[in-house]
Amino acid sequence: MSFNTFGHLFRFTTWGESHGPALGATVDGCPPGVPLEPADIQQWLDKRRPGQNRNTTQRNEPDAVEILSGVYEGRTTGTPIQLMIRNTDQRSKDYGDILNTFRPGHADITYHQKYGLRDPRGGGRSSARETAARVAAGGVARQALGTVAHGVQVTGYMVQMGEKTIDRARFDWDQIGRNDFWCPDPVAAAEWEDYLTWLRKDDHNSVGAVIEVVARGVPAGIGAPIYAKLDTDLAAAMMSINAVKGVEIGEGMAAAALTGRDNADEIFMGEDGLTYSSNHAGGILGGISTGQDVVVRFAVKPTSSILSPRASIRIDGTPTEVVTKGRHDPCVGIRAVPVSEAMMACVLLDHILLDRGQTGGARGRIG
Repeated sequence: MSFNTFGHLFRFTTWGESHGPALGATVDGCPPGVPLEPADIQQWLDKRRPGQNRNTTQRNEPDAVEILSGVYEGRTTGTPIQLMIRNTDQRSKDYGDILNTFRPGHADITYHQKYGLRDPRGGGRSSARETAARVAAGGVARQALGTVAHGVQVTGYMVQMGEKTIDRARFDWDQIGRNDFWCPDPVAAAEWEDYLTWLRKDDHNSVGAVIEVVARGVPAGIGAPIYAKLDTDLAAAMMSINAVKGVEIGEGMAAAALTGRDNADEIFMGEDGLTYSSNHAGGILGGISTGQDVVVRFAVKPTSSILSPRASIRIDGTPTEVVTKGRHDPCVGIRAVPVSEAMMACVLLDHILLDRGQTGGARGRIG
């Protein structure tokens, strides 16, 4: 099996290649009656779309989504929703030199080892182009969340580029959409701009990043205790994004440096219900949401396709040097931000539907 499908009740299957005629997603399990027009999805695809500034790949794709099924008179019918995005700006000739060569750090060699052949044009299915289909599916999930879970807001942003991090004291939600990096710290964003320009133009290199995605307004009680924990599925969702090499929930790896007293989020009863002293748990305890913000963080490796020569081998085993031509992101983390939002939305909707199926929305009383 190729495992191109993600989710339990709300499921999507992505299809297509980077340089094929089109790519897209088949979404199944969306509740009926959800208002859905192409514009509802397009606004999120536009956040991820390439060629919008000098800090991302210059491949210029409109990423215009088409809804082929599952919607009647502007509302979902409960049947599979077919979404298609046509590729219009492929330059497959850029990859002629690597037809029989493996790019270091890329999936070329593992695809060949597994399948015995691969699509070298932009990496085929291993290309970050595949994530456009995820963002389209996430657009459907966001619309459905607006129907079944009012008030849920999903926001992603970059908190680190290479060794350069944001200053949390300058964190400003309003700044996230005002720079190319989805950065909540305007000072850091300006520094990153200069750094990435040098890295791209002078050093012919790329750099990794850390992205944080937060869901606010998530109701308590979403998730399951063991094999379908909310944090398990969120980790799987983020880890499935191209180039992601590590995922944290809440305090994450830093929790190992804390004591039990420091790490435990103390619980109080306030006038408006439960309150917590902190959120080291990232809004999830025992695999189930607490009602606090759900916080996920992940690391993205540097883009493997760079103009600096790297040692490798050809399919026949002979040594060679690889310089990857084409149009690539100097920091793939920038466009991973809207992808992370889409995956968060899909997981939250999926678990809300699972909870309704098991508990009917019933909750234990406190106070």
